[in-house]
Amino acid sequence: MRRVRGRLRGRATLRGRLALVALATTAVWVTLLTAAFNLALTARLREQADDLLRTRAEAVAATVETRPDGEIVVHEPSDDQALDTGIWVYQGRRTVERPSAPAALQASADRLVARRETFLETADPSASRLYALPLKAGHRQVGTVVAAVGLDPYRSTARSALAGSAVLALLLLAGIYLVSRVVVGRALRPVGAMSAQAAQWSEYGTARRFGADDRPAELAGLAVNLDELLDRLAAVLRHEQQLTAELSHELRTPLARLTAETDWLTARPRDTAEQHASHQAIAASAARMQQICEALLTDARTGSGQLPGRCSPLEVAGELARRRAEEHPQDPPVIVVGDAARAGVSAAVLERILTPLLDNAGRYAERRITVKCAQRPGGVEVAVSDDGPGVPEDVGAAVFEAGRRADPGDGHRGAGLGLALSRRLTRAAGGEITLADSPSGARFVVSLPAG
Repeated sequence: MRRVRGRLRGRATLRGRLALVALATTAVWVTLLTAAFNLALTARLREQADDLLRTRAEAVAATVETRPDGEIVVHEPSDDQALDTGIWVYQGRRTVERPSAPAALQASADRLVARRETFLETADPSASRLYALPLKAGHRQVGTVVAAVGLDPYRSTARSALAGSAVLALLLLAGIYLVSRVVVGRALRPVGAMSAQAAQWSEYGTARRFGADDRPAELAGLAVNLDELLDRLAAVLRHEQQLTAELSHELRTPLARLTAETDWLTARPRDTAEQHASHQAIAASAARMQQICEALLTDARTGSGQLPGRCSPLEVAGELARRRAEEHPQDPPVIVVGDAARAGVSAAVLERILTPLLDNAGRYAERRITVKCAQRPGGVEVAVSDDGPGVPEDVGAAVFEAGRRADPGDGHRGAGLGLALSRRLTRAAGGEITLADSPSGARFVVSLPAG
Protein backbone atom coordinates (compact mmCIF):
# COMPACT_ATOMS: atom_id res chain seq x y z
CA MET A 1 0.00 0.00 0.00
CA ARG A 2 2.83 2.41 0.83
CA ARG A 3 4.60 1.63 -2.45
CA VAL A 4 1.38 2.27 -4.35
CA ARG A 5 0.87 5.60 -2.59
CA GLY A 6 4.48 6.52 -3.33
CA ARG A 7 3.97 5.86 -7.03
CA LEU A 8 0.75 7.87 -7.00
CA ARG A 9 2.50 10.87 -5.44
CA GLY A 10 4.85 11.03 -8.44
CA ARG A 11 2.01 11.32 -10.93
CA ALA A 12 0.38 14.49 -12.19
CA THR A 13 -2.67 15.41 -10.15
CA LEU A 14 -6.12 15.73 -11.67
CA ARG A 15 -6.33 19.22 -10.21
CA GLY A 16 -3.18 20.24 -12.08
CA ARG A 17 -4.38 18.64 -15.31
CA LEU A 18 -7.77 20.35 -15.16
CA ALA A 19 -6.11 23.66 -14.35
CA LEU A 20 -3.79 23.21 -17.34
CA VAL A 21 -6.74 22.35 -19.58
CA ALA A 22 -8.52 25.50 -18.42
CA LEU A 23 -5.32 27.47 -18.95
CA ALA A 24 -4.80 26.07 -22.46
CA THR A 25 -8.42 26.70 -23.44
CA THR A 26 -8.31 30.23 -22.08
CA ALA A 27 -4.95 30.85 -23.75
CA VAL A 28 -6.39 29.91 -27.13
CA TRP A 29 -9.37 32.21 -26.68
CA VAL A 30 -7.29 35.07 -25.27
CA THR A 31 -4.82 34.73 -28.14
CA LEU A 32 -7.64 34.82 -30.68
CA LEU A 33 -9.30 37.77 -28.97
CA THR A 34 -5.99 39.64 -28.66
CA ALA A 35 -5.19 39.05 -32.31
CA ALA A 36 -8.71 40.11 -33.34
CA PHE A 37 -8.46 43.24 -31.18
CA ASN A 38 -5.11 44.26 -32.62
CA LEU A 39 -6.22 43.55 -36.18
CA ALA A 40 -9.35 45.62 -35.62
CA LEU A 41 -7.28 48.41 -34.04
CA THR A 42 -4.83 48.39 -36.97
CA ALA A 43 -7.71 48.56 -39.43
CA ARG A 44 -9.30 51.37 -37.46
CA LEU A 45 -6.03 53.34 -37.37
CA ARG A 46 -5.71 52.90 -41.12
CA GLU A 47 -9.26 54.17 -41.60
CA GLN A 48 -8.43 57.19 -39.48
CA ALA A 49 -5.33 57.87 -41.57
CA ASP A 50 -7.41 57.54 -44.76
CA ASP A 51 -10.07 59.89 -43.40
CA LEU A 52 -7.39 62.42 -42.49
CA LEU A 53 -5.89 62.20 -45.99
CA ARG A 54 -9.27 62.67 -47.67
CA THR A 55 -10.08 65.64 -45.45
CA ARG A 56 -6.79 67.36 -46.16
CA ALA A 57 -6.93 66.63 -49.88
CA GLU A 58 -10.49 67.90 -50.16
CA ALA A 59 -9.60 71.00 -48.14
CA VAL A 60 -6.77 71.79 -50.57
CA ALA A 61 -8.93 70.92 -53.60
CA ALA A 62 -11.45 73.52 -52.39
CA THR A 63 -8.75 76.22 -52.82
CA VAL A 64 -7.87 75.16 -56.35
CA GLU A 65 -9.64 76.71 -59.33
CA THR A 66 -9.79 74.67 -62.52
CA ARG A 67 -10.42 76.80 -65.61
CA PRO A 68 -12.08 75.53 -68.83
CA ASP A 69 -8.77 75.67 -70.68
CA GLY A 70 -7.23 73.26 -68.14
CA GLU A 71 -5.33 75.92 -66.24
CA ILE A 72 -5.10 75.41 -62.46
CA VAL A 73 -4.96 78.35 -60.10
CA VAL A 74 -4.19 77.74 -56.43
CA HIS A 75 -5.65 80.35 -54.17
CA GLU A 76 -3.84 80.99 -50.97
CA PRO A 77 -5.72 79.15 -48.18
CA SER A 78 -6.45 80.75 -44.86
CA ASP A 79 -4.13 78.23 -43.27
CA ASP A 80 -1.17 78.03 -45.61
CA GLN A 81 0.46 75.37 -43.48
CA ALA A 82 -1.75 72.80 -45.30
CA LEU A 83 0.60 73.03 -48.29
CA ASP A 84 3.62 72.53 -46.07
CA THR A 85 2.47 69.27 -44.47
CA GLY A 86 2.54 66.74 -47.28
CA ILE A 87 0.35 68.22 -50.03
CA TRP A 88 1.20 68.11 -53.77
CA VAL A 89 -0.78 69.88 -56.45
CA TYR A 90 -0.22 68.80 -60.08
CA GLN A 91 -1.49 70.24 -63.32
CA GLY A 92 -1.26 67.31 -65.66
CA ARG A 93 2.17 66.02 -64.81
CA ARG A 94 3.59 69.38 -63.93
CA THR A 95 4.03 70.21 -60.27
CA VAL A 96 2.24 73.33 -59.16
CA GLU A 97 2.89 72.97 -55.44
CA ARG A 98 5.45 70.66 -53.90
CA PRO A 99 6.28 70.42 -50.13
CA SER A 100 9.67 69.64 -48.71
CA ALA A 101 9.82 65.82 -48.47
CA PRO A 102 12.34 62.99 -48.85
CA ALA A 103 13.16 61.90 -52.38
CA ALA A 104 11.47 58.52 -51.95
CA LEU A 105 8.25 60.18 -50.86
CA GLN A 106 8.49 62.70 -53.75
CA ALA A 107 8.84 59.81 -56.18
CA SER A 108 5.81 58.03 -54.68
CA ALA A 109 3.71 61.20 -55.03
CA ASP A 110 4.80 61.59 -58.66
CA ARG A 111 3.59 58.02 -59.40
CA LEU A 112 0.06 59.03 -58.40
CA VAL A 113 -0.17 61.82 -60.96
CA ALA A 114 -3.05 61.57 -63.45
CA ARG A 115 -4.53 58.56 -61.64
CA ARG A 116 -7.99 58.03 -60.36
CA GLU A 117 -8.78 58.35 -56.67
CA THR A 118 -6.41 55.89 -55.00
CA PHE A 119 -4.16 55.18 -51.99
CA LEU A 120 -0.49 54.21 -51.88
CA GLU A 121 1.65 53.13 -48.93
CA THR A 122 5.43 53.38 -48.84
CA ALA A 123 7.73 51.06 -46.96
CA ASP A 124 10.19 51.79 -44.19
CA PRO A 125 12.33 53.66 -43.18
CA SER A 126 9.95 56.60 -43.78
CA ALA A 127 6.68 54.74 -44.01
CA SER A 128 3.88 56.97 -45.25
CA ARG A 129 0.43 56.66 -46.75
CA LEU A 130 -0.53 58.79 -49.76
CA TYR A 131 -3.90 59.69 -51.27
CA ALA A 132 -4.55 60.99 -54.81
CA LEU A 133 -7.63 63.16 -55.47
CA PRO A 134 -8.30 63.99 -59.17
CA LEU A 135 -9.03 67.63 -60.19
CA LYS A 136 -11.51 67.84 -63.07
CA ALA A 137 -12.70 70.49 -65.47
CA GLY A 138 -16.07 69.18 -66.52
CA HIS A 139 -15.55 65.50 -67.19
CA ARG A 140 -11.85 65.80 -67.91
CA GLN A 141 -9.08 65.31 -65.29
CA VAL A 142 -6.73 68.24 -65.49
CA GLY A 143 -4.81 67.84 -62.26
CA THR A 144 -4.21 65.87 -59.09
CA VAL A 145 -3.99 66.67 -55.40
CA VAL A 146 -1.78 64.24 -53.48
CA ALA A 147 -1.84 64.16 -49.66
CA ALA A 148 0.62 62.21 -47.51
CA VAL A 149 0.76 61.36 -43.83
CA GLY A 150 3.42 59.56 -41.84
CA LEU A 151 2.47 56.16 -40.40
CA ASP A 152 4.90 56.17 -37.47
CA PRO A 153 2.39 57.57 -34.91
CA TYR A 154 -0.24 55.05 -35.96
CA ARG A 155 2.22 52.18 -35.86
CA SER A 156 3.49 53.31 -32.46
CA THR A 157 -0.08 53.28 -31.17
CA ALA A 158 -0.63 49.78 -32.61
CA ARG A 159 2.62 48.50 -31.04
CA SER A 160 1.71 49.98 -27.67
CA ALA A 161 -1.74 48.41 -27.85
CA LEU A 162 -0.23 45.03 -28.80
CA ALA A 163 2.26 45.14 -25.94
CA GLY A 164 -0.44 46.18 -23.47
CA SER A 165 -2.86 43.50 -24.61
CA ALA A 166 -0.09 40.86 -24.41
CA VAL A 167 0.78 41.84 -20.85
CA LEU A 168 -2.91 41.89 -19.91
CA ALA A 169 -3.38 38.46 -21.50
CA LEU A 170 -0.44 37.02 -19.53
CA LEU A 171 -1.78 38.44 -16.27
CA LEU A 172 -5.23 37.10 -17.10
CA LEU A 173 -3.86 33.61 -17.85
CA ALA A 174 -1.85 33.54 -14.64
CA GLY A 175 -4.90 34.55 -12.63
CA ILE A 176 -7.12 32.00 -14.37
CA TYR A 177 -4.58 29.22 -13.71
CA LEU A 178 -4.38 30.02 -10.01
CA VAL A 179 -8.14 30.39 -9.66
CA SER A 180 -8.70 27.15 -11.61
CA ARG A 181 -6.40 25.20 -9.30
CA VAL A 182 -8.18 26.53 -6.24
CA VAL A 183 -11.67 25.94 -7.64
CA VAL A 184 -10.86 22.48 -8.99
CA GLY A 185 -9.13 21.55 -5.76
CA ARG A 186 -12.22 22.47 -3.75
CA ALA A 187 -14.47 20.68 -6.24
CA LEU A 188 -12.37 17.50 -5.97
CA ARG A 189 -12.18 17.61 -2.19
CA PRO A 190 -15.17 15.22 -1.82
CA VAL A 191 -13.44 12.80 -4.21
CA GLY A 192 -10.35 12.88 -2.00
CA ALA A 193 -12.55 12.19 1.03
CA MET A 194 -14.10 9.20 -0.77
CA SER A 195 -10.62 7.94 -1.68
CA ALA A 196 -9.50 8.24 1.95
CA GLN A 197 -12.61 6.35 3.06
CA ALA A 198 -11.94 3.58 0.54
CA ALA A 199 -8.31 3.30 1.71
CA GLN A 200 -9.43 3.08 5.34
CA TRP A 201 -12.07 0.47 4.58
CA SER A 202 -9.62 -1.62 2.56
CA GLU A 203 -7.24 -1.74 5.53
CA TYR A 204 -9.82 -2.61 8.16
CA GLY A 205 -12.17 -4.66 5.98
CA THR A 206 -15.38 -2.97 7.11
CA ALA A 207 -18.69 -3.38 5.29
CA ARG A 208 -19.45 0.35 5.15
CA ARG A 209 -20.76 2.08 2.03
CA PHE A 210 -20.31 5.59 0.62
CA GLY A 211 -23.97 6.58 0.35
CA ALA A 212 -25.37 9.34 -1.85
CA ASP A 213 -26.49 11.73 0.91
CA ASP A 214 -24.99 15.25 1.04
CA ARG A 215 -23.02 14.77 -2.17
CA PRO A 216 -23.14 16.64 -5.50
CA ALA A 217 -25.20 14.97 -8.22
CA GLU A 218 -22.15 13.63 -10.09
CA LEU A 219 -20.51 12.23 -6.95
CA ALA A 220 -23.85 10.88 -5.73
CA GLY A 221 -24.12 8.82 -8.92
CA LEU A 222 -20.51 7.67 -8.49
CA ALA A 223 -21.16 6.74 -4.85
CA VAL A 224 -24.27 4.74 -5.80
CA ASN A 225 -22.36 2.87 -8.53
CA LEU A 226 -19.45 2.17 -6.17
CA ASP A 227 -21.83 0.92 -3.48
CA GLU A 228 -23.49 -1.39 -6.01
CA LEU A 229 -20.06 -2.65 -7.06
CA LEU A 230 -19.11 -3.27 -3.42
CA ASP A 231 -22.39 -5.09 -2.86
CA ARG A 232 -21.72 -7.32 -5.85
CA LEU A 233 -18.17 -7.99 -4.67
CA ALA A 234 -19.48 -8.81 -1.21
CA ALA A 235 -22.04 -11.16 -2.76
CA VAL A 236 -19.30 -12.85 -4.79
CA LEU A 237 -17.19 -13.22 -1.65
CA ARG A 238 -20.13 -14.70 0.24
CA HIS A 239 -20.75 -17.03 -2.68
CA GLU A 240 -17.16 -18.22 -2.63
CA GLN A 241 -17.27 -18.71 1.13
CA GLN A 242 -20.54 -20.60 0.85
CA LEU A 243 -19.13 -22.72 -1.96
CA THR A 244 -16.17 -23.64 0.24
CA ALA A 245 -18.51 -24.56 3.09
CA GLU A 246 -20.71 -26.61 0.76
CA LEU A 247 -17.73 -28.45 -0.64
CA SER A 248 -16.67 -29.30 2.89
CA HIS A 249 -20.19 -30.37 3.80
CA GLU A 250 -20.74 -32.52 0.72
CA LEU A 251 -17.30 -34.14 0.77
CA ARG A 252 -17.45 -35.05 4.45
CA THR A 253 -19.53 -38.23 4.02
CA PRO A 254 -17.57 -39.88 1.17
CA LEU A 255 -14.28 -38.77 2.74
CA ALA A 256 -15.29 -40.31 6.08
CA ARG A 257 -16.21 -43.55 4.35
CA LEU A 258 -12.95 -43.57 2.41
CA THR A 259 -11.01 -43.02 5.65
CA ALA A 260 -12.97 -45.76 7.42
CA GLU A 261 -12.38 -48.25 4.61
CA THR A 262 -8.68 -47.40 4.57
CA ASP A 263 -8.38 -47.84 8.34
CA TRP A 264 -10.36 -51.09 8.17
CA LEU A 265 -8.17 -52.36 5.33
CA THR A 266 -4.92 -51.62 7.17
CA ALA A 267 -6.05 -52.65 10.65
CA ARG A 268 -5.19 -56.35 10.07
CA PRO A 269 -4.49 -58.66 7.15
CA ARG A 270 -7.50 -59.20 4.88
CA ASP A 271 -8.29 -61.96 2.46
CA THR A 272 -8.69 -61.34 -1.25
CA ALA A 273 -12.47 -60.94 -1.14
CA GLU A 274 -12.33 -58.44 1.70
CA GLN A 275 -9.59 -56.48 -0.02
CA HIS A 276 -11.57 -56.41 -3.25
CA ALA A 277 -14.72 -55.21 -1.46
CA SER A 278 -12.75 -52.56 0.40
CA HIS A 279 -11.08 -51.37 -2.82
CA GLN A 280 -14.46 -51.12 -4.50
CA ALA A 281 -15.82 -49.05 -1.59
CA ILE A 282 -12.79 -46.73 -1.75
CA ALA A 283 -13.16 -46.35 -5.52
CA ALA A 284 -16.89 -45.64 -5.15
CA SER A 285 -16.24 -42.98 -2.50
CA ALA A 286 -13.54 -41.37 -4.63
CA ALA A 287 -15.86 -41.37 -7.66
CA ARG A 288 -18.62 -39.80 -5.60
CA MET A 289 -16.23 -37.11 -4.37
CA GLN A 290 -15.30 -36.39 -7.97
CA GLN A 291 -18.97 -36.09 -8.93
CA ILE A 292 -19.60 -33.74 -6.03
CA CYS A 293 -16.67 -31.51 -6.99
CA GLU A 294 -17.71 -31.43 -10.64
CA ALA A 295 -21.32 -30.55 -9.75
CA LEU A 296 -20.35 -27.78 -7.34
CA LEU A 297 -17.69 -26.34 -9.64
CA THR A 298 -20.16 -26.39 -12.51
CA ASP A 299 -22.53 -24.36 -10.37
CA ALA A 300 -19.73 -21.97 -9.44
CA ARG A 301 -18.74 -21.46 -13.09
CA THR A 302 -22.24 -20.95 -14.44
CA GLY A 303 -23.56 -18.92 -11.50
CA SER A 304 -26.98 -18.62 -13.09
CA GLY A 305 -28.85 -19.75 -16.16
CA GLN A 306 -29.57 -23.12 -17.64
CA LEU A 307 -27.09 -25.84 -16.80
CA PRO A 308 -26.30 -28.22 -19.65
CA GLY A 309 -27.55 -31.79 -19.88
CA ARG A 310 -30.78 -33.76 -19.48
CA CYS A 311 -31.74 -36.84 -17.50
CA SER A 312 -34.59 -38.92 -16.13
CA PRO A 313 -35.38 -37.92 -12.52
CA LEU A 314 -36.98 -41.34 -12.00
CA GLU A 315 -33.71 -43.11 -12.88
CA VAL A 316 -31.55 -40.73 -10.84
CA ALA A 317 -33.82 -41.08 -7.79
CA GLY A 318 -33.84 -44.85 -8.21
CA GLU A 319 -30.03 -44.97 -8.28
CA LEU A 320 -29.83 -42.80 -5.16
CA ALA A 321 -32.36 -45.04 -3.40
CA ARG A 322 -30.34 -48.15 -4.27
CA ARG A 323 -27.12 -46.53 -3.06
CA ARG A 324 -28.69 -45.42 0.21
CA ALA A 325 -30.00 -48.92 0.82
CA GLU A 326 -26.45 -50.26 0.45
CA GLU A 327 -24.71 -47.56 2.47
CA HIS A 328 -27.36 -47.01 5.17
CA PRO A 329 -29.34 -50.25 5.51
CA GLN A 330 -30.58 -49.15 8.92
CA ASP A 331 -32.32 -46.01 7.53
CA PRO A 332 -35.93 -46.06 6.33
CA PRO A 333 -36.20 -47.23 2.70
CA VAL A 334 -36.62 -44.81 -0.19
CA ILE A 335 -39.65 -45.53 -2.38
CA VAL A 336 -39.41 -44.05 -5.90
CA VAL A 337 -42.59 -43.73 -7.96
CA GLY A 338 -43.88 -41.63 -10.85
CA ASP A 339 -43.45 -40.88 -14.54
CA ALA A 340 -40.38 -41.43 -16.67
CA ALA A 341 -40.17 -37.74 -17.61
CA ARG A 342 -37.02 -35.98 -18.82
CA ALA A 343 -35.63 -32.96 -16.99
CA GLY A 344 -33.38 -30.31 -18.54
CA VAL A 345 -30.53 -30.84 -16.08
CA SER A 346 -27.62 -33.24 -15.98
CA ALA A 347 -27.81 -36.39 -13.85
CA ALA A 348 -24.81 -35.25 -11.75
CA VAL A 349 -26.44 -31.93 -10.86
CA LEU A 350 -29.84 -33.56 -10.14
CA GLU A 351 -28.08 -36.05 -7.87
CA ARG A 352 -26.53 -33.17 -5.91
CA ILE A 353 -29.97 -31.55 -5.71
CA LEU A 354 -31.73 -34.65 -4.38
CA THR A 355 -28.98 -36.00 -2.09
CA PRO A 356 -29.37 -33.29 0.62
CA LEU A 357 -33.16 -33.75 0.48
CA LEU A 358 -32.82 -37.52 0.96
CA ASP A 359 -30.25 -37.03 3.73
CA ASN A 360 -32.62 -34.64 5.47
CA ALA A 361 -35.56 -37.02 5.04
CA GLY A 362 -33.49 -40.00 6.22
CA ARG A 363 -32.55 -38.08 9.34
CA TYR A 364 -36.18 -37.54 10.44
CA ALA A 365 -38.22 -40.25 8.69
CA GLU A 366 -39.71 -43.00 10.83
CA ARG A 367 -40.79 -45.72 8.37
CA ARG A 368 -40.14 -44.61 4.79
CA ILE A 369 -39.15 -41.88 2.36
CA THR A 370 -41.09 -41.28 -0.83
CA VAL A 371 -39.77 -39.74 -4.05
CA LYS A 372 -42.47 -38.99 -6.60
CA CYS A 373 -41.59 -37.88 -10.13
CA ALA A 374 -44.34 -36.30 -12.24
CA GLN A 375 -44.61 -34.59 -15.59
CA ARG A 376 -45.97 -31.03 -15.40
CA PRO A 377 -46.77 -28.48 -18.13
CA GLY A 378 -43.40 -27.13 -19.26
CA GLY A 379 -41.36 -29.10 -16.75
CA VAL A 380 -40.85 -31.91 -14.29
CA GLU A 381 -41.70 -32.05 -10.60
CA VAL A 382 -39.86 -34.21 -8.08
CA ALA A 383 -41.36 -34.39 -4.56
CA VAL A 384 -39.36 -35.81 -1.61
CA SER A 385 -41.55 -36.66 1.39
CA ASP A 386 -41.00 -38.31 4.75
CA ASP A 387 -43.24 -39.34 7.64
CA GLY A 388 -41.23 -37.59 10.33
CA PRO A 389 -42.15 -34.63 12.56
CA GLY A 390 -41.86 -32.13 9.68
CA VAL A 391 -40.42 -28.62 9.61
CA PRO A 392 -41.55 -26.39 12.51
CA GLU A 393 -43.93 -23.61 11.53
CA ASP A 394 -41.66 -20.91 12.96
CA VAL A 395 -38.89 -22.05 10.60
CA GLY A 396 -40.78 -22.60 7.34
CA ALA A 397 -38.94 -21.52 4.18
CA ALA A 398 -36.00 -20.26 6.29
CA VAL A 399 -34.86 -23.90 6.37
CA PHE A 400 -33.19 -23.20 2.99
CA GLU A 401 -30.91 -20.55 4.48
CA ALA A 402 -27.26 -21.55 4.72
CA GLY A 403 -26.39 -22.66 8.24
CA ARG A 404 -30.05 -22.77 9.35
CA ARG A 405 -31.21 -25.96 11.13
CA ALA A 406 -34.74 -26.64 12.29
CA ASP A 407 -33.48 -28.20 15.52
CA PRO A 408 -29.81 -27.49 16.30
CA GLY A 409 -29.97 -29.88 19.25
CA ASP A 410 -31.20 -32.95 17.37
CA GLY A 411 -27.83 -34.68 17.66
CA HIS A 412 -26.74 -34.93 14.03
CA ARG A 413 -23.53 -33.33 12.77
CA GLY A 414 -24.95 -31.47 9.77
CA ALA A 415 -23.91 -27.89 9.17
CA GLY A 416 -27.22 -26.77 7.69
CA LEU A 417 -25.80 -26.30 4.19
CA GLY A 418 -27.36 -29.18 2.27
CA LEU A 419 -30.77 -27.61 1.62
CA ALA A 420 -29.14 -24.29 0.69
CA LEU A 421 -27.02 -26.15 -1.86
CA SER A 422 -30.11 -27.88 -3.27
CA ARG A 423 -31.89 -24.58 -3.76
CA ARG A 424 -28.89 -22.89 -5.37
CA LEU A 425 -28.36 -25.76 -7.81
CA THR A 426 -32.08 -25.89 -8.61
CA ARG A 427 -32.26 -22.18 -9.34
CA ALA A 428 -29.06 -22.38 -11.37
CA ALA A 429 -30.78 -25.05 -13.48
CA GLY A 430 -33.71 -22.72 -14.12
CA GLY A 431 -36.03 -24.33 -11.56
CA GLU A 432 -37.21 -23.80 -8.01
CA ILE A 433 -37.47 -25.77 -4.78
CA THR A 434 -40.19 -25.16 -2.20
CA LEU A 435 -41.38 -26.51 1.11
CA ALA A 436 -44.91 -27.76 0.39
CA ASP A 437 -47.73 -28.41 2.82
CA SER A 438 -48.03 -32.00 4.00
CA PRO A 439 -50.45 -33.71 6.43
CA SER A 440 -47.47 -35.44 8.08
CA GLY A 441 -43.72 -35.02 7.86
CA ALA A 442 -41.90 -32.73 5.48
CA ARG A 443 -42.45 -32.47 1.73
CA PHE A 444 -39.97 -30.72 -0.55
CA VAL A 445 -40.97 -30.13 -4.17
CA VAL A 446 -38.30 -29.60 -6.85
CA SER A 447 -39.58 -28.02 -10.09
CA LEU A 448 -37.25 -28.37 -13.07
CA PRO A 449 -37.53 -27.38 -16.73
CA ALA A 450 -38.36 -30.11 -19.21
CA GLY A 451 -35.45 -31.71 -21.04
